[in-house]
Amino acid sequence: MARKLAALASVLSAGALILTGCANPSTGSAEDDPTKPVTLKFWHGWSEKSEVKAIDASIARFEKLHPNIKVKATGNVTDATVNQALRAGGGDAPDVVSSFTTNNVGQYCSSGMWVDLDPFMKKTGLDKAKVFPKTLLDYTSYQGDQCALPLLADAYGMYYNKDAFEEAGIKRPPRTMSELQRDAAKLTKRTRSGGYERVGFMPNFRLYQNSPDRLFAQWGPTYFGKDGKARLAKEKASKEFYATTRELIRRQGGYGPLETFRTSFGDEMSSQNAFLTGKLAMHMDGEWRGLFMKGAKFAWDTAPLPVPDDRPETYGRGYLTGTVVGIAHSSTHQNAAWELVKFLTANTDQVVAFANAIHNVPSTKAALTSPKLDSDPTFRAFLDIAQNRYSTALPPSINGGQYVTSLQDFSYGVEAGKVHDLDAGLRKLDDEIDADNLQAQN
Repeated sequence: MARKLAALASVLSAGALILTGCANPSTGSAEDDPTKPVTLKFWHGWSEKSEVKAIDASIARFEKLHPNIKVKATGNVTDATVNQALRAGGGDAPDVVSSFTTNNVGQYCSSGMWVDLDPFMKKTGLDKAKVFPKTLLDYTSYQGDQCALPLLADAYGMYYNKDAFEEAGIKRPPRTMSELQRDAAKLTKRTRSGGYERVGFMPNFRLYQNSPDRLFAQWGPTYFGKDGKARLAKEKASKEFYATTRELIRRQGGYGPLETFRTSFGDEMSSQNAFLTGKLAMHMDGEWRGLFMKGAKFAWDTAPLPVPDDRPETYGRGYLTGTVVGIAHSSTHQNAAWELVKFLTANTDQVVAFANAIHNVPSTKAALTSPKLDSDPTFRAFLDIAQNRYSTALPPSINGGQYVTSLQDFSYGVEAGKVHDLDAGLRKLDDEIDADNLQAQN
């Protein structure tokens, strides 16, 4: 879970480093013989003990299949560190690299620091369209360059307190945004002093995983037009999204009281997590949260997040993201590196075993339907979200996740009531995103 938080925090810093150039003029080689003895350097971001154990087990399975290839893994590595090493090049740089920040794929591809994997797939007969879900392929490529592949995925849905629902007389989780507003108000419990005992659904964007782009995904917005320019001001979905969050805030007591209550919450990773302690009746989160719910003193379940009232057929959708993996441009062992990438991402048994071990969504079509996959029904809800044809991921950008940071900053102002003209604010946001992207191209 720590990797999810680190990924969110590193969007801007990692992006800034990538664009300082493809650095070392030396290039790698795809002429190596993958059957010859070689040691590959694999850098990844996992740091939690159980996750490191799982990736080490994956490497051991790979080495058993490929006894001539040894893998030296280095964990807890940030995007910024990887990018610095790839710019410097040389013998200390990694051969295989991974990232938790899908927003930066546009930069990995456009900079050339991660090599195009299509030639390797063609050479070894891997049909990516048959192996990987389309949405996951979309967030691992940029302008036709498939410089990464998905290595497990994350899907966002709703966790809800079944005991609180029963107490409030609510029979099922909300499926539309108007139902969410109604149920959130009904589930909210105020104290005599004007504070809160419990909030139905905390809409404030600074809460844990509540980055605005994740709830916004329920509308399926188009961030960029065919000309590459931001178009949030032209999106009907933008206005509907902010109208919905404003109404959620209003019905539950207003931004000030809600924000005060939010700041009293315990750390996301602690036993004082606000949903775990019953301070939230409904909560947006990823599939991994189930691992941390073992000590809950109430009955809970999972479901997809609600969708706009005029699009009920899209219910079941959600926001998707995940870990991506690729081959460094400076590697002189690219064919051997491809064998590792192919095994980690496309070997069904491996993907299932890794997904079960760290409670993430598998990233291939075969693994998603494997009978060996975790059968926990609260986890299965996220598998369905991952396979829903309406589920979406953030589009890659040459400027990485900077546009998401701009969206976040704007959204903080909207929820606090500081944006009085939403249309003008959205136009200004588009201009800011376009200016940042233009700067990144120069």
